[in-house]
Order: sequence, then C-alpha cells, then structure tokens
Amino acid sequence: MAGTSSRIAAFVEALPLKRGMRVLEIGCGPGVAAREAARRIGDGFVLAIDRSEKAVGLARAGSVSEMASGRLDFRCVAIEDFVAEAGEEPFDLAFAMRVGALDGRHPKAAPMALLRIKAALKPGGRLFIDGGDPLKEIDPDSG
Repeated sequence: MAGTSSRIAAFVEALPLKRGMRVLEIGCGPGVAAREAARRIGDGFVLAIDRSEKAVGLARAGSVSEMASGRLDFRCVAIEDFVAEAGEEPFDLAFAMRVGALDGRHPKAAPMALLRIKAALKPGGRLFIDGGDPLKEIDPDSG
C-alpha cells in the first residue's frame, strides 16, 4: 500500500473484505481507501461516495485504471441523501472514516445516515467506522 497512510492501511487491512463483495465507502475523500478496498475484493465492486465535489474529482483522477476495470466508481452525495440507483445491487459491507454523521460529531445527521446505510446494505450487511483499534462495527439499526 505504497503512498497510503498507516491509519488508512490498518483500517482497510482490518475490514473483513472478501473476493466478489460489493462495498460502499462513505466519505471517500481522495479515494485512497476505496482503491485499496477494490484491490482486495478482486472482481467485486466498490462504490465510494463523498459530499465534496472536489474530493470526488480527486478520487476519480487517481482511480482511472480501477474505474476502467469496472471495480470502482465514485458518486458525489452525502450519506444522508444516498439512495441506490435503479437496478443497483445492495452492498455486503459499508465503511466510513472520519464521517461526522457516524462518529458523533454531527449527531443530528446520524439517524438519517443510518437509515440510508441500512437501506443500501443486504440483509446481514455490516457497517464499520473508525474509532476502534483500528475500527469498530456499528449496527445500522442503532439509529
């Protein structure tokens, strides 16, 4: 994971990623973790979202080969507004690092964020955030 911070590397390494998974990253920033997750799931798919158009632009610019392979895509949307597109399959796993709606910094946004995440996940799908060692799992039903 050359060029990846130790914090991001440890977080992605700890995720229970498996080949073929569909993964949603919330708050992707420049796409570093999304690219690493895409590498780890082989023929799976990562959709990475961020509310910042600038961040999504940087992520797309740094992910040309992954996007061309069909294993990674980006969307500019806040998690509180996220809705799957028509025909989009649900996700096996979602993860977020430093997302205020999930880490306690923006508690008023948390109920809607968790509702949107639950709707995006398959039954039994899992949600991981930072704040553990190096991550912690939270129940999407906890909102």
